[in-house]
Amino acid sequence: MNACERWGEMVRLEHAQSEGMRGEPAPQDYWTNYAQNFVADPRRNDDILLDTLRQQVKPHHVVMDVGAGAGRYALPLAMVCRELVAVEPSEAMVNALREQAASEGLRNITVVHSSWQDAESPSVDIAICCHVIYTVTDIDVFLDKLTSHARKVILVLYDSPPQSQLQRVWHEVHGEDRLRLPSLPELREVLDEMGIEAQIEPIMVRPSRGYLDKEGALSQIAERLYIGPDDEKMGRLEKLLPDLLEEQQGELRVRGAPNMVPHMVSWGTAD
Repeated sequence: MNACERWGEMVRLEHAQSEGMRGEPAPQDYWTNYAQNFVADPRRNDDILLDTLRQQVKPHHVVMDVGAGAGRYALPLAMVCRELVAVEPSEAMVNALREQAASEGLRNITVVHSSWQDAESPSVDIAICCHVIYTVTDIDVFLDKLTSHARKVILVLYDSPPQSQLQRVWHEVHGEDRLRLPSLPELREVLDEMGIEAQIEPIMVRPSRGYLDKEGALSQIAERLYIGPDDEKMGRLEKLLPDLLEEQQGELRVRGAPNMVPHMVSWGTAD
């Protein structure tokens, strides 16, 4: 099994485990109830990752954000570049993005409501893709399409999969290890196999927010573990939670959870 095949197999196995715990297939649009959580002020100046991306973009560039979500990065970058193409499959996310773009008076954004694999997109100067590829099955096809549509490609992903934050909790509650999604180590192998010479740089952002209180932690962790309110595992999680959480700088965090570091992976040039 080569690197691209291993990547796809990791995604399929993780999805199968998730659906087994959920007890049913994932909803058609997972983000229906969460899209507003990803709306951010496009004029903010306290986002280190956004500042890093802004440095890559010039006023004459045409930029594409693949997996643009509610426009967390697409909208502020549209304020910098000549034109921005936002590719996003979730209807809820697209609606949130369009609503905020309209409220900001941004008219240089073209929204492509589609997955990247099915999208019809123009060629651009820079394609960015932030925290999207973890769940892409055919990673070589995905990356090949990015390379063919952009003079420069910028990926952002963690050095460990996002669900690794709850690895210990998953094992304690479900009695089995949480299967990993691919992340930066696997991407390095894929890029080497595909012959893509990329620059890889860590972005030293602030730690993600923890939980404000035990009730919020219980609700959010239960959701990530696919535990419903009537599930017998909810009682198990409630009993475990005091030992699993610790206070850090006024917030609650999972004890021993890894500090995930995002990395910018780029190749190509856009003058």
